[in-house]
Amino acid sequence: MASKKNLKHTKESFFTQALMDWNGTINQRQMPWKGEKDPYKIWLSEVMLQQTQVAQGLDYYNRFIQAFPTIVALANAKDEAVFKLWEGLGYYSRCRNLIYTARYIAFELGGHFPTNYDDILGLKGVGPYTAAAIASFAFNLPYAVVDGNVFRVLARFFGIDIPTDSTAGKKLFAALAQELLYQQDPAKYNQAIMDFGATVCKPALPNCNHCVLSNQCVAFQNSQVNVLPIKTKTILRKKRWFYYFIFQHKGTIGIQQRQQKDIWHGLHEFYLIESTAAKQWDEPAIQSWLTNQMGINNAQVSYCSSIQTQNLTHQQLSGQFIHIQLNQIPAQLKGLSWVTAAQMNTLAFPRMITAYMDTFNSK
Repeated sequence: MASKKNLKHTKESFFTQALMDWNGTINQRQMPWKGEKDPYKIWLSEVMLQQTQVAQGLDYYNRFIQAFPTIVALANAKDEAVFKLWEGLGYYSRCRNLIYTARYIAFELGGHFPTNYDDILGLKGVGPYTAAAIASFAFNLPYAVVDGNVFRVLARFFGIDIPTDSTAGKKLFAALAQELLYQQDPAKYNQAIMDFGATVCKPALPNCNHCVLSNQCVAFQNSQVNVLPIKTKTILRKKRWFYYFIFQHKGTIGIQQRQQKDIWHGLHEFYLIESTAAKQWDEPAIQSWLTNQMGINNAQVSYCSSIQTQNLTHQQLSGQFIHIQLNQIPAQLKGLSWVTAAQMNTLAFPRMITAYMDTFNSK
């Protein structure tokens, strides 16, 4: 009788071989960075896909490569130009880390991307997953990637009910992923398991009937596909209300740059009143606020938008836009930058603002 260890080894061998066979004969997933060996392009794609769906990230990736074909070109770009291209992707700390790391590599490392895992992991904004992706894809080093797709495939196939976001779970999945790695071609294996999770072993409605692993998949055999993987943490979203006053004066609009270390740091916005509770802004309330707090007595309220919403990972944002025509700029607003619409188009704004302005301008 085979020992439990040999049975475990057989199951793991089957998994790796079946996955590689699937990748070589069935996998048709195409992406512009697939098979890429340039560590700069791999790094760029991986940073963009953190917290971003592939379908959304594709156009951004192509525009970045066209504008900044090398890491030196990115390092030499002005911050504002990079942020403008990033506009709409969200999680702007990724963009700040991108700029910082590009300049570090270009100016401190002579433009040469690190070639070993530990040095790659030491780059700002690069975690174990991204380091493993760059190390394996660019240099074919034997490091297994562990992302959401990998967690899901492994949890279902091996029937692992340890939470993926627990310390024990992260350690177990990382070790198992490394053990399963196809050592002869780590790059191809890592791409295969991520593709498999994205196209077959999907979060919802996975294609179990067309899955080459299903006959040994614990979750499939035990009707646990919709149960696994398990997470312990439930995200509680903080609610915030952003009331933007769009002050206009003689063809210019008052804007400011966000300085606080918070969401959208470094991006531009209109004059903002933020609240932790909803406020009612009808015309009498607006005129009262303009008079009592801003000393403005002859402004015209030209438009007040409906409530706009945006959900971030940990925050639920509600926004409203109030358009004000000024006859003169009061002292309280002298600190704003007064720009034309054309100048605004060269600056980076949060997606909530650009989405609203696109809709407003198309009316």
